[in-house]
Amino acid sequence: MKLSVIGTGYVGLVSGACLADVGNDVLCYDIDRSKIEKLVQGIIPIYEPGLKEVVHRNTEAKRLHFSFDQKECVSFGDIMMIAVGTPSGEDGSADLKYVLDVAKMIGQRMEKELVVVSKSTVPVGTAEKIRATIQEELNKRSSKLGFSVVSNPEFLKEGAAIEDFLKPDRIIVGVDDERGKKTLEELYDPFQRNHHKVLFMDIKSAELTKYASNAMLATRISFMNELSRISESLGADIESVRLGMGADPRIGFHFLYPGVGYGGSCFPKDIKALVKTGKDYDIRLSILEAVESANSLQKIFLVKKLKNFIHDLNNKTIAIWGLSFKPNTDDMRDAPSVEIIKSLISEGAAIVAYDPIAIEEAKKVLPKSNKIRFVESAYEALVQADSLMLVTEWKEFKSPDFQKMKALMKRPLIIDGRNQYKPQMVRDLGFEYSSIGRR
Repeated sequence: MKLSVIGTGYVGLVSGACLADVGNDVLCYDIDRSKIEKLVQGIIPIYEPGLKEVVHRNTEAKRLHFSFDQKECVSFGDIMMIAVGTPSGEDGSADLKYVLDVAKMIGQRMEKELVVVSKSTVPVGTAEKIRATIQEELNKRSSKLGFSVVSNPEFLKEGAAIEDFLKPDRIIVGVDDERGKKTLEELYDPFQRNHHKVLFMDIKSAELTKYASNAMLATRISFMNELSRISESLGADIESVRLGMGADPRIGFHFLYPGVGYGGSCFPKDIKALVKTGKDYDIRLSILEAVESANSLQKIFLVKKLKNFIHDLNNKTIAIWGLSFKPNTDDMRDAPSVEIIKSLISEGAAIVAYDPIAIEEAKKVLPKSNKIRFVESAYEALVQADSLMLVTEWKEFKSPDFQKMKALMKRPLIIDGRNQYKPQMVRDLGFEYSSIGRR
């Protein structure tokens, strides 16, 4: 099949590369000319394990192409897959400007019947707006061309996106006509050889399914973070509580870990958008409002824990391990490390930060300050540090050389935001240690 994927961000590039990998002829389009030129040269704009190899393999096989030309984009594919950003507006709503700009471009330039697929995370009712925008442009041209609009939200986990796309647990497709249904059946047939994974439903239900899924996962995270705080106050151990809860098959262990709060490109934005949608329909989503509030509190919880040991942070050196919002990505969008570092700087602390991948992205979003220094290794960050704060659970932080750490640090104090280490073991090695919700 021939398709054009519009937008070469995280969702668009992964989707385009993986669809090409199963034999489709894919053109990835973006208005950012410099990004397209880099992709043509083989330079990947984001870090995602395995993505570089898939892109290069399919570019060399001439199944994956890149363009910044609108006419080429719309004429190339029989399927137009919209995968542009929907950032949060000031009121929390998803900004549909880029989605509707794409719809307008399609309506202005289409010369054949198309299936338009909405891959971006969008509020319920967006497919109707896409349809109306395309039709308006066709009417201006007195064109009678037909087209279908389909909702096909993505469910990719950053750090495991390639496997998620190639081996999905489910594929949600919202359709309202037979042409759209048959086209998406054919497109996703290679991904469901073992068992049927495509769930067809009406368009509005498909749009809501994406938000509902992310809202549920974010709720589990915030719930565990709230439980971790009360566990500490009560003298309970959140790890024991987690194991006891997760053993119930109705609950399970996924997303049942306390930490420093959720971040990334999806959860914060999607919770805000769903809360705003509720307000638009005079429905208060009080649980999700609480999820947002709990997450904001959790992001600065580590700083409060640090101040239990160091009451005055002025001129203290704090080492930070991990900057990205999760491991195996360089994504710094709404990363908890940003709020943590800002809070520490406001207290007068100096920051020495290390991350295996995300340092360059972190420089773009963290405040420009002589209080922040980035280093090239985890141990370099510890030199004369008054404390270590572990923020992101990269693999290389799981089994460090504790004796070397202790020798490098001015004060052997660890504030563990991911419960990576065994408390008694670390204390027996001579460290002061505090984690999330554990005695």
